[in-house]
Amino acid sequence: MSVRTIDKSKRVFTIPNLLSCLRLLMIPLFMWLYLAKQKYVETAAVLLLSGLTDVVDGFIARKIDMVSDLGKALDPVADKLTEFCMLLCLLSRFPVLRPIALLMVVKELVCGATSLAAIRKTGKVLSAEWHGKVCTGLLYLTMVLHVLWIAIPGEISALLAGVTFVMLLLSMALYLRRNILQILEKPDISTASQI
Repeated sequence: MSVRTIDKSKRVFTIPNLLSCLRLLMIPLFMWLYLAKQKYVETAAVLLLSGLTDVVDGFIARKIDMVSDLGKALDPVADKLTEFCMLLCLLSRFPVLRPIALLMVVKELVCGATSLAAIRKTGKVLSAEWHGKVCTGLLYLTMVLHVLWIAIPGEISALLAGVTFVMLLLSMALYLRRNILQILEKPDISTASQI
């Protein structure tokens, strides 16, 4: 009698996935703290805690072998929603951040569509790359500084926004290139048979 092997990549209830769900639940909390209560220190604390759970879930996924296809999809969704919602809050006081928010929407639509096409073609769900992680770090730095530094000088605000915008643009180009190459890649017969 053969023992059925479990495909670890198909797991759903893992610690990293639960942490990603926790990050999603933090979104309405920090929006309420920032917009309704105007408690900026508390908002930054929740935002930093959200960022910390992102680092921890990635560490656990890799070091304790809890990487899953759901996690590869859920983690970036939690990241992007957190970033976009916080940027929306900040736009009420810092219009200079508007280009970042608009580029984020374009990046996620374009890269998301090509990523889905690549997954359908190859059956592979690829992880985030270095430039995506740099973007996340820059976005968190920009957001936290704008949350806490109420009277941030315009020059510093514009510089942070500019550097973050350029990094987002570079990341979009690199992800787009990766996704297109994956789409154009000749299908692996063994992979194609599993889809």
